[in-house]
Amino acid sequence: MLTRKLRRPIVGLAACVLVGTAFVATPASAAPSAGDPSFAPSALASKLDSQFGSRTAGSYLDATGKVVVDVTDAATARAVTAAGATPRFVAHTGTELAAARDSLTANLKTPGTAFAVDPTTNQIVVSVDSTVTGAKLAAVKATVAKLGDKARLESLPGSLSVKISGGDAIYTSSARCSLGFNVRSGSTYYFLTAGHCTNIGSTWTNGSSTLGTRAGTSFPGNDYGIVRYTNTSITISGSVGSQDITSAGTPAVGATVYRRGSTTGTHSGRVTALNSTVNYSEGTVSGLIRTTVCAEPGDSGGPLYSGTTALGLTSGGSGNCSSGGVTYFQPVTEPLGVYGVSVF
Repeated sequence: MLTRKLRRPIVGLAACVLVGTAFVATPASAAPSAGDPSFAPSALASKLDSQFGSRTAGSYLDATGKVVVDVTDAATARAVTAAGATPRFVAHTGTELAAARDSLTANLKTPGTAFAVDPTTNQIVVSVDSTVTGAKLAAVKATVAKLGDKARLESLPGSLSVKISGGDAIYTSSARCSLGFNVRSGSTYYFLTAGHCTNIGSTWTNGSSTLGTRAGTSFPGNDYGIVRYTNTSITISGSVGSQDITSAGTPAVGATVYRRGSTTGTHSGRVTALNSTVNYSEGTVSGLIRTTVCAEPGDSGGPLYSGTTALGLTSGGSGNCSSGGVTYFQPVTEPLGVYGVSVF
């Protein structure tokens, strides 16, 4: 079974100053700023995915950073070329992969499993962690086999779990998490973090002083929550460390991204899938960003970003930062839109 990994607070820990520790994002409708050219390929990939829908089978950035779009017919290939991307002919249509994904959504509920479309192989990758063995593993293999070459199975190191803590440390009850993004609605200030964190407690501190109280939470299904600042003496920053954040967006598969957490600091990796579904022992979460960035207990809620663009909140994964692993992130655009908050 998957287990929740809690990091207990240390008695007498010095207060964590929040200046420069949170990263801010814009509402879901906001576009990456013109001053962030490094995010332009991801923005183009996201635009084309929305524009073509099931006419294509996904997109990704190749080794040179160019946008590649999977297609199955000549007309769509010409349209992709005209839009400034490179078409690649593949065997399975977007509709076929969507049907396969729907089948997994309905039939694969085993804790310790996850699945997402991998546009680089034109398949759905189904992941199993080390806790899925024996009859459970056999059942997963049988489910995947029914999809033929539209799906493949892979093993993950360790066990999939939500990773309590992150960014600069924040505390509630007996758990530590990470502050993700400072945001506001009018003159009211909040911060975003992981929903499996905000589910645990309503009052949040920096280890010595109260920061604020929970204003919303969503987990499982999603993995985000929001806390309203009640301490007016706290200085609130809109950056991740020294990195200024000016917009929010969706990364492309293949894009290089960065994560900051209170346990392991800053690490980078690549996006390997979007719209991933993860079956944690606490419940299923869908719509996640799958990456090769490592994370450990204590990193939950921390920011995922690329240059000046905010991308996600650390949800969970498997492995560690010594041997590597897989980490999933809640896209930040969703809670920004749900809670009606923005950068300041």
